[in-house]
Amino acid sequence: MTALSVRNLVKSFGGRPVVKDVSFDLAPGEVLGLVGESGSGKSTVARCVARLTRPDSGQVLLGDRDVLGASHREMRALRRDVQMVFQDPYSSLNPRMTAGALVGEGLLVHGLEPDPRARAARAAALLETVGLSAADAGRHPRSFSGGQRQRIAIARALAVEPKVLICDEVVSSLDVSVQAQVLNLFRDLRERLDLSILFIAHDLAVVHYLCDRVAVLDQGVLVETGTREEIYRRPRHPYTRSLLDAVPVPDPAAERARQTT
Repeated sequence: MTALSVRNLVKSFGGRPVVKDVSFDLAPGEVLGLVGESGSGKSTVARCVARLTRPDSGQVLLGDRDVLGASHREMRALRRDVQMVFQDPYSSLNPRMTAGALVGEGLLVHGLEPDPRARAARAAALLETVGLSAADAGRHPRSFSGGQRQRIAIARALAVEPKVLICDEVVSSLDVSVQAQVLNLFRDLRERLDLSILFIAHDLAVVHYLCDRVAVLDQGVLVETGTREEIYRRPRHPYTRSLLDAVPVPDPAAERARQTT
C-alpha cells in the first residue's frame, strides 16, 4: 500500500503543457523530494495532487481513494488527510487571526474539536510541537518572524493529523540559519508522527538533507527517480547532473576537482 500514488498526470495552461505524464509513488513514512528549476512544473504537480488545481488527465490515489474522482462531500474528508504548506508564510496566514485561532481552525472546520477550550489547548500544544510557545497563541502573524510564521503554517497543517503533507518550497524564502531550523523540525516531526511528505524544492542541498528518495522534474517531464544516494552519487540524466553541478561545494579543492570532471 502506498500513501500516495500519482499516475500519468497532465496539466496545460492556455494550451501550453506544464505537467506531462508525471507518475510517482510516496510510501508510508517516506519523504520524497520533487526537484527542478523554477517553471519546471513542481508547484503545479503539488496543486493537482491536493486538487487545488484540476489536471487535464491522470489519477491521484490517497491509499486506495481516488482524489480526482471524489465528490464534494468525499473531498471534505480527503482534505483532512492531505494538507499543504505553502512557500510564503506571509500570504498563507490570515493576518486578522491569532496564531491559536489559525492552528485551531482545521479542528473546527473538520468537527474534530468543537469545544473552544479544548480546541485552544490543542492549538497551544501544536505550537509547542513546532518549537513555539503556548503563550504565542494570542499573537497575530505580523508579530512573528518569517521562520516563526512558517512554523505556525506547519502546526496548522498538522492539526488535523494528515496522512500526507505537501511542502511547496517551504524554506526557499527563509534565511539559511532559519532554513536549517525548519528542516530539523521536519526531520523530528517525520520521526515522531510517521508522516509521509512530498517535499518540493529547487535546492538539491536541502533535498539531500531531508529526503529518502528524489524525483527530478524538467519542463514538466519526470526525467529521473531514485534513492538519495543514487541521484547524488550516480545521476543518469544530464539535467540531474546539471542541477547537482549548481550545488555549492564548501571545499575549494573538491569544487575545482568537480569542475575538471
